[in-house]
Amino acid sequence: MDDQPTPDIIDQVRNIPLYRESIERGHFPVLEKTEIARDFPHNWMTPELARALETGAAEYVLSTGTNHARMRLIRPPYFLLHSYYRLWSEHPDIAHTWHDGCRRVSLTTVLATEHVARVNAAKRGAQPDELPSLEERRLDERTLYLNLRLDPDHWDRADVERMLAEIRDICAGHPQGRYHLDCSGYHLAHLVRKVDQWGLWDDFPRPASIIHAYEYTPRGVRRYLREHFDCPVIDLFGSTELGYLYYSDREGRYHPYLDRMSVELLPVAPGSDIHRLVVTSVRNPHMPLIRYNSGDCVRTLDGSADPAKVAAFCGREKELLDTVRGPVAQADLDDRIDAVSPRIFLHQLVLTGEKECRLRYTTFDGRPLEPGESAVLEHGTAQLTGLHCVLEHRSHLPVGASGKYAWLATER
Repeated sequence: MDDQPTPDIIDQVRNIPLYRESIERGHFPVLEKTEIARDFPHNWMTPELARALETGAAEYVLSTGTNHARMRLIRPPYFLLHSYYRLWSEHPDIAHTWHDGCRRVSLTTVLATEHVARVNAAKRGAQPDELPSLEERRLDERTLYLNLRLDPDHWDRADVERMLAEIRDICAGHPQGRYHLDCSGYHLAHLVRKVDQWGLWDDFPRPASIIHAYEYTPRGVRRYLREHFDCPVIDLFGSTELGYLYYSDREGRYHPYLDRMSVELLPVAPGSDIHRLVVTSVRNPHMPLIRYNSGDCVRTLDGSADPAKVAAFCGREKELLDTVRGPVAQADLDDRIDAVSPRIFLHQLVLTGEKECRLRYTTFDGRPLEPGESAVLEHGTAQLTGLHCVLEHRSHLPVGASGKYAWLATER
C-alpha cells in the first residue's frame, strides 16, 4: 500500500505548482529526479519561495553527484551542514566531541574542497587560488577541508605531511588537543596506508571521533579503519537534497533519524529483498519532497519493508546489475569479497562481454590474493552475477571524475 502524505503535509505543499495535479487527484505518485528537474525552478516557485530567494534565506545549489548527472536544488544556506551538526551533537556515541568543541577536519573529495574555496573567494570578490590555503579551505569556525588532489592514491609524501601538519594545527587550538575527523572511508584508508608506508604515525594525532558519510564504504574498509583507530567510527547516510536520514552506532547497527521525514521501502523488482528508499520530507521548507525516490537501495534485517529495520545500505539503484537471478547491488559483491579476504581494498566489476566480467581489485598490503582465495572469489562472483569471472589484481584503481569510486563499469 502506498504511503500517502498526511493532511498537514499536503497543506504545506498546496501552493507548489509541481504538486497541484497530485492534490487534485488525491494521490501522490513516486517522485523521480526527472520530475524535480522538469520546468525547474518554475514548477517549485511560490511567492514565499521568491521572497526567500531575494532575501538569501534560500539559494540555488547542485546535488553533489557521484557517477551520475547533478541536480539543481533550492535549499536554505548550509542546509546539509546544519543537518550534520545536529546529528553529530545528538549522536549517542560521539555527541561528546561536539559539546567538547572539537573542530571537524574533513578528508573527502577534492570537489568538496574546491567548492569551499570558491565560496570563500567569491566573498572576497576574487577567483580561488589553484592551491587554496588552509584559511581558504575553512567552511566555518568548526570545519575545514584537507584534500587538494582528485585521486587520493596519488598523494605523495609532501601531501600527506601537509595534511598531518594541518591536523596538528587544529589540535593545538583545542584545550585537550582533540578533533573530529569527517571523511570518505576510502580517503581515510588511503591516508592510513601512506602513513604506514612512510612511518608517520607519530605525526598523526588520533581523532576523538570519526564519521564517514560521502559514499558507500565497503566492509573491508570499515574494518580496516576500526583496526587503526580506537575511537567510534560512525557511518551517516544522507544526501544533498534530504540531509541525513540514518546513522550507525559504533557497533555498525543503523538507526533512523527522520526529523520532519517519513520513509517507505519499495522492492526494486518483484520478489527482490533490495528496496528503494522513498522519502517524504519537509525538512527543507523551500523544496519539500513528497514520496521522492532518492535512488538509494537498502536491505532490512528480516527482508521486510520496515524502515526501522534497515540493516545495510546497498548502493545506488542506477548502479544495480541486472542478472538472471534478479538485481545485484554493490553490497552483494562486497559481501562475497569480504567473506574471502579482509585484505581487499578497492574493487570494480568490469563487464567485458555478454557472459564475461573481470573483478579488478587492490589490496591494503599491495600483494595479490593467494591462488586458492582467487579461485573462491571468482567462483562466488560468477554465482552472484551469472557471468564467467576472472580476477585481476591491480596496484591502482583510478577514482572517478567526481572523486568517488564506481563499483561497476563496462569495457567492451
